[in-house]
Amino acid sequence: MVKHFQQVAHRGGSRLAPENTLAAFRNALTLPIDAVELDVHMSRDGHAIVLHDNTVERVTDGKGNILDLDFAVLRKLNAAAHFPGGWSEPQQIPTLREVLELAQGHCQVYIEIKASKRDGAYGHYPHIAETVVDEVRALGMLDQVLIISFDWSVLSQVKELAPAVQTGALVNRDTWRPEAEDALETLMEQVHALGCSWINMDNKLYSSAMPTTFHQSDLKLGLWTVNTLEDLRRFAAAGVDSLTTDRPDLFSQI
Repeated sequence: MVKHFQQVAHRGGSRLAPENTLAAFRNALTLPIDAVELDVHMSRDGHAIVLHDNTVERVTDGKGNILDLDFAVLRKLNAAAHFPGGWSEPQQIPTLREVLELAQGHCQVYIEIKASKRDGAYGHYPHIAETVVDEVRALGMLDQVLIISFDWSVLSQVKELAPAVQTGALVNRDTWRPEAEDALETLMEQVHALGCSWINMDNKLYSSAMPTTFHQSDLKLGLWTVNTLEDLRRFAAAGVDSLTTDRPDLFSQI
């Protein structure tokens, strides 16, 4: 018997609707999910917006780096412009507040805090940790979110601002070397030091020892992005704590 795991719609389910749009999140809420996952950047004038990339070209009909674009400009773009097969109506880039209000009382929200990026160099959006925590707190949703990031330093800031909120370290080959000596032990020590309760990992780094090892250390394990029914079933049976997918419609078949 498969123990329950959190069923997470990646960017709202980006194979089913334009990613990180209200259309995607509304569609996700019609499916058997426990959480939606989204990505947060900051507009040039300080608004928390939901978009994955540092630039707008891939998913919208606009151009430019988010660092250079004010909220009013971003809101004029169509975030469904390049959805495969087209989409019936334009979609605005949502604010974090809009998605939180949509999800409130219905599901968990995995909030990925993104780093800024220009000319290949990563940076920090001013006050992004404070802004995210303030938005979540304003809606009384501190117990309804998991805040995650590849920028582990921002997770420490989040815990200082809201000690009760759950945080998770995002892990891929850029942040962790599984072949290193004592790699798992070192990773768990680092994550505990950040105050995190979750490790959310690229599923390609998964090993069968991880669920038991992490659970013995009071850590939960989430895997992303798992897009086949075969893999979803395999990881669910292995005892992971969450699975994030672009195809949340597949959860009904597990």
